[in-house]
Amino acid sequence: MSRTRRAAAVSFRGRGWARAAVLIPWAIPTVVTSRMFGWIFDGQSGVAHYLLTRLHLTDGYIDFLGDPHTALPTIGLADVWKTTPFMALLVLAALQTVPKELGESAKIDGASPWRAFRSLTLPVIAPALLIAALIRVLDAFRVFDLPYVLTGGGPADSTETLSTFGYKTLFSGLELGYGSMIATAAFLTEVLIAAGFASYLSRRYRALEG
Repeated sequence: MSRTRRAAAVSFRGRGWARAAVLIPWAIPTVVTSRMFGWIFDGQSGVAHYLLTRLHLTDGYIDFLGDPHTALPTIGLADVWKTTPFMALLVLAALQTVPKELGESAKIDGASPWRAFRSLTLPVIAPALLIAALIRVLDAFRVFDLPYVLTGGGPADSTETLSTFGYKTLFSGLELGYGSMIATAAFLTEVLIAAGFASYLSRRYRALEG
């Protein structure tokens, strides 16, 4: 295959617009996302309840954000919808760094697509995947906007996070010492998580270089 045809195989008209459209959920402010999902999963007039009823998957009232069993999964779904495009962009950037010669060599050697991905592509993009995982873990650990706007930490504290708990303690309860301790603990925990990822990444790089 010629170089021109190779380029055409990985490129298409409107590629930049497609990437920009994919990033729209990530670019939307979190408060707007929260209000949108609050409307979608409203138990009485929400789109989700309407679709489930029309598909005969439920015949009763489902309070997605008012039930302790469904509130946290609903917030998780909103968080995944918002952050997945950014993670996908990081993974795409990592995949574009994989030399095409690796795939061609694997085909010549008779390796299956799965074997080529597992043995060649995955080790190359593993550091980028770990960095993406680190960003995502830290972002999920300190999440505040979604649970605060959608449920306020309820019902029955089922969606309470360390950030919302610290905010309520510090600003609503005016327990300055306790609230400051919670904020400090959250910061130190994130530092430990980042240090763990950094240590593992450094070992991976040393192994690849060796």
